[in-house]
Amino acid sequence: MKIGLGLYREMLNDAHYTFAQQLGVTHIVAHLEGYFSGNPKLANDTDSSWGASRADDWTADTFRGLITDLARHDLKLAAIENFSVSHWHDVLLDGPTRDEQMGHLKRIVRAAGEAGVPCIGYNFSAVGVWGWKRGPYARGGAMSVGFDQSKIDPEEAIPEGMVWNMAYRDTLGPGVVPPISHDEIWDRYRRFLDELLPVAEEAGVVLAAHPDDPPVGALRRTAKVINSHDAYRRAFAIADSPANKAELCLGCLQEMADGDIYETVAEFARQDKIGYIHFRNVRGKVPNYHEVFIDEGDIDMARIVRILKDNDYQGVLIPDHTPELECGAPWHAGKAFAIGYMKALVAGAA
Repeated sequence: MKIGLGLYREMLNDAHYTFAQQLGVTHIVAHLEGYFSGNPKLANDTDSSWGASRADDWTADTFRGLITDLARHDLKLAAIENFSVSHWHDVLLDGPTRDEQMGHLKRIVRAAGEAGVPCIGYNFSAVGVWGWKRGPYARGGAMSVGFDQSKIDPEEAIPEGMVWNMAYRDTLGPGVVPPISHDEIWDRYRRFLDELLPVAEEAGVVLAAHPDDPPVGALRRTAKVINSHDAYRRAFAIADSPANKAELCLGCLQEMADGDIYETVAEFARQDKIGYIHFRNVRGKVPNYHEVFIDEGDIDMARIVRILKDNDYQGVLIPDHTPELECGAPWHAGKAFAIGYMKALVAGAA
């Protein structure tokens, strides 16, 4: 097993590479998309020094540049996480430019393979991550996030011009995204895999599916796809391909109403169906849960590591979300605590 760190677009710089190197991690999962909150803006608008977020810029040279930058700090690229919404909003919505956008996704996957990117993580969801609330949910009142379905309006519609919680055009509305049924979203997902997996296989790139977060049946009048352990199995059954794997988020897996997390992790590891792992802990399940420190939640993380070792998992673990510690650098401290705990667990299982 290898320990990695996820870095967002604005963090893809020497300072954060040095931080990762000092933690002793070996791999980086990179987000090239620009995430934002507050007023909507174009999701592919570049506002950082590492300008790799525009749709036309996800080329082999883009990926080679990132790999070269990481190598200067003795780091390797484990995966690119998430397409830009500008790449595939009509793939998710079955809109008028759907076929054109699928062609662009194929070019991205081929470029990734040409440059040596081993994996691309994605979340096939029109809603995206929605419904969270920040609060002092972790030990000692550390700021984290939680989900309580009773405190939100699950029927709140998605504004026209938005998908995955991000705008893909200058203005939103005046309408809303029509409801998407369970059968409709699964049909769109099947078509996506049918078209993209053969390209990924040829390019030598794994497509790793993140589960829905939160893993409920539907939100914002839109059905979810991978919201249960069995839904993951259904996704794998669409195509028996070495490129069809899981971006396995342990937190989401534990939050799901069905299944036993230890049995599922063992099954997927044994079948070589894990692209990489989001190694985080939670307390509770849908419809009410909190993300907490890695050592205080409902998952026995040491048991997970032993299961992975017993099933010869050779991939990457990253901490994903972490509660913020009360100090001058809350994100860095939270990640450092998680990484240290993970390294100890892996060393103890050796």
